[in-house]
Order: sequence, then structure tokens, then C-alpha cells
Amino acid sequence: MQNALMAVGRILLGLYFLLPGIAKFAAWERHVTLMETHEMSMVPPLLVLSGLFQIAGGLCLILNRQVVVCALGFVVMILLINVNLHDFWNVYEGVNPERETQNFVKNLGILAGLLVLAAANMEQPNRDDHP
Repeated sequence: MQNALMAVGRILLGLYFLLPGIAKFAAWERHVTLMETHEMSMVPPLLVLSGLFQIAGGLCLILNRQVVVCALGFVVMILLINVNLHDFWNVYEGVNPERETQNFVKNLGILAGLLVLAAANMEQPNRDDHP
């Protein structure tokens, strides 16, 4: 039962990153506008990097590969996103601070799940070394 719960949780977290990673390319202008509204710089390269990382990392989580590295990488990504895109303490025209607060807190929950996933997988042998 523990293995099944771990697998379902890992796959759902993988999908949580994979689908938005794909969406970054499918709805490019929407994501550029969001990042520019929050006064971010280097928007196109950051959007490409984040999209590629979310796709690759999401697939790795789903396929149970490099789980610790991906989970901890996503932890860093979430922290950066929370500070730069869900910065509810700043005021931007057309941005709802209550919604940003909700997204900020939701991301902390996802971050907690990633930390638990990484910790649980540190006890497991590296699946890339043991097919």
C-alpha cells in the first residue's frame, strides 16, 4: 500500500509540473504577459528554461527517474516563482493580491510534498543505476 501511495503521489506531482510546462509553450503570450506584469526581466529565456525544466522534470517524476534531483530542483523553482510571480505584497495593475496569496500558499503545500518525496526517495537506491 505504501508503494502504491508513493507512486500515485509522485505521478500526480509529475503531472502538476508536466502540464504547465507544456502550457508555457502552448500559451506563450499569456505567460509572457504574466511575467512582464510582475516586472520580470529576461522573460523569453526564463520562460523557455522553466517550460523545459517542468516538462523534463515532470516526466522524470512520472517515470520514477532522478526523483530526488527533480523534486529538489522543483523546490528551488517554486521558491523563485513565489517570490517573483506570486508576490502578493507588491501591487500590480490588474493583479489580485488575494489570488496571489492563495497561489503562494498553495505552492508552499506543493513544496512540502516535494520535500517529503525527496526525503522518502533518498532512502531508495537510484533507479537509474538499478534497472
